[in-house]
Amino acid sequence: MARLQARPFVCRALLGFVCLSGLAVEVTVPSEPLSTPMGKTAELSCTYSTSVRDSFVLEWSFVQPGKPVSASHPILYFTNGHLYPTGSKAERASLLRNPPTGGVASLKLTDVRPSDTGTYLCQVNNPPDFYTNGLGLINLTVLVPPNRPLCSQSGTTSVGGSAALRCSSSEGAPKPVYNWVHLGSPTPSPDSMVQDEVSGQLILTNLSLTSSGTYRCVASNQMGSASCEITLSVTDSSEGRVAGTLIGVLLGVLLLSVAAFCLIRFQKERKKTPKETYGGSDLREDATAPGVSEQTSMRADYSKGLLERSPSASTLTAKSKLSMVV
Repeated sequence: MARLQARPFVCRALLGFVCLSGLAVEVTVPSEPLSTPMGKTAELSCTYSTSVRDSFVLEWSFVQPGKPVSASHPILYFTNGHLYPTGSKAERASLLRNPPTGGVASLKLTDVRPSDTGTYLCQVNNPPDFYTNGLGLINLTVLVPPNRPLCSQSGTTSVGGSAALRCSSSEGAPKPVYNWVHLGSPTPSPDSMVQDEVSGQLILTNLSLTSSGTYRCVASNQMGSASCEITLSVTDSSEGRVAGTLIGVLLGVLLLSVAAFCLIRFQKERKKTPKETYGGSDLREDATAPGVSEQTSMRADYSKGLLERSPSASTLTAKSKLSMVV
């Protein structure tokens, strides 16, 4: 009796499972990421299965790399037999089959750009088939050749020191790898060169004069390559000290030469200056002869003064002497 009661329950469960499986919306997308060269057309495949033909709704949306699905932006809608493109990709987005009947809901995106890299969501809703979310995710990478990288250097560029050369491209998908080469000869020792192809850095250790020269960095990926060059000049510090000493000696000699020239010219100018000289016969009237005392000089001046002040007295004395003789 118990077995008879259990059989109807099992039958009802199996019937319910069959019915539910027919009401599920199934969306199928490629499991592998999709890549398309820049400027080309990308076709994002999306197929679906459903048991209901009315109230069919299809939505395509886009989310940037590194962001959650909840931050997606709509690209287009299809509902009630009409297609409604929207968003920044509206002019380049369309359905591969319009209307999306027969289980094909693939998206076509023309003239792809680097900003088109991200995750695309294909979602199908077809009430009353609500038993699955009907969502498929497709990762698209737009392939871009690397642009011309920027070369730079840092470190001590003297003999025995270390220097780092860096190379980086702002564009390129997939991310480019970097390779450094030394142009010309002689080539530095491989032991003194360590490069990282991912970061684009070249480390030069134990620098020597042969490390000088031009270095070229090549950034490449499957879409192409680009390069930049930088010149490294390694100096010898001992030669610098010798050069500094030599310059100091030359400056000292120059200063001494200028000082000697100025002194010689001064001596010449001094010899050209005339001096006052007196001949043996050019005696001053008021000069005092050697050996004559100051008192004698004063008497002579006094007598001379009397003679100059008393001309009439001398005349009278002469006249009186003449009268006496008569």
